[in-house]
Amino acid sequence: MPYSLDNWTNRIASRSDLTGHLIHLTRASDIGGKTLDSVEILIKILLEECLLGSSTKSGFICGDRKAVCFQDTPLYQLAQNIYSEQEYRKKNSQAKLRYVGTGLMFQKPYIYGKGGRPVIYDKTEEAKSYLPPHEWWRIVKLELNDNSNIIDWTHEREWRVPDDLKFELKEVIVILPNTNAYKKFITKCRLIDTVDLLTVIRGIVTLNAVFF
Repeated sequence: MPYSLDNWTNRIASRSDLTGHLIHLTRASDIGGKTLDSVEILIKILLEECLLGSSTKSGFICGDRKAVCFQDTPLYQLAQNIYSEQEYRKKNSQAKLRYVGTGLMFQKPYIYGKGGRPVIYDKTEEAKSYLPPHEWWRIVKLELNDNSNIIDWTHEREWRVPDDLKFELKEVIVILPNTNAYKKFITKCRLIDTVDLLTVIRGIVTLNAVFF
């Protein structure tokens, strides 16, 4: 039975395991021979008003079509995921860095309107057998039968947008890990004279206030 928007919103508000938002996390990256930290990458994304899709080479995307990844995760659970990642990397120093608590959050209907959809968790070759190639960007490998090689990312409840995502600043809530990152973000935004990011974006959330 379909919901009205108000009923859908109220349903989410009454459940701690649901959220009406989707989150894309950023991390440090080398751009033009210069290393930018996660806050600098975040500001670059905001100024460009575009999230570039990952590919098979740069991410874990199946097929030839790029995609932008999001987590359908309540903020408290997101903070737990990041903390768990930090603890895992303490014990496994060679593990790839996946999570940093810096990113952008959008309302779920907005991303849906941009073509975003939940991914399909399955064995890759099985998913390819029932999806057309132009939909392979939705595939995320799931393997629970091989006891020595478990692959399970279902906790992310991932969504993806095909290709790149062009967005409007007024739709963005900024995610920052802590007070230091918040102060750095505010300071750098005030140095920008082309746009007043702080008044255009929808808001800012610091995860340490959510988790601790």
